[in-house]
Amino acid sequence: MKIGVIGSGLMGAKIGTIWARAGHAVTFSYSRNPSKLERLAREAGGKVGTPAEAAQADVILLSVHWSRIDDVLEQVGDLDGKVVINCCVPLNLDNTNLVVGTDSSGAEVLHERRPDARWVSAFNTSPSEVLFEVFEGRKSRSPRPQLIYYGDDEWAKKVARQLISDVGYEPLDTGPLRSARFVEPFAMVTAELAYSQPGGPELVYRFDRL
Repeated sequence: MKIGVIGSGLMGAKIGTIWARAGHAVTFSYSRNPSKLERLAREAGGKVGTPAEAAQADVILLSVHWSRIDDVLEQVGDLDGKVVINCCVPLNLDNTNLVVGTDSSGAEVLHERRPDARWVSAFNTSPSEVLFEVFEGRKSRSPRPQLIYYGDDEWAKKVARQLISDVGYEPLDTGPLRSARFVEPFAMVTAELAYSQPGGPELVYRFDRL
């Protein structure tokens, strides 16, 4: 697939690099440091583009801080028909609280802003520190760790399943886009476990039935 990564911080950089290593054509975009972005693309085997250029790909990964959403949407324009994998959590500036919740979610706000895009959410419940290890163990680890994804568009969910599997996770469908009302707070739980509790951020999860 041709994949555009919008937001090249810890999550976007690592997921994009993994997808490039898995054989996809990846364009990295949206960084405060152009030289760092160039180095990332070179080391990953991808290329650099503007957000608008990245948004021309078959699939878009949206991975920016919530405070940058308005700027990104302005730069990319319409996203009609594009599969957009959203891994954003609607956090305040110091990343301590959700700014959308209870009767809506960040995922639903994005859908309202660009209703003609094919939205699916994934990767927002995984610490970035574990991504390369999951990828490296994808052929030997059984069962694989799970990764939650959710959305209303079945084609977007099919694409997300493939790309989640490429990273090394077992995709776990948690329903429609409104599931974000519950998953985004769960992302705060995984962050608490990864960064504030003993054991370190190399955190994965599975839900099993007895």
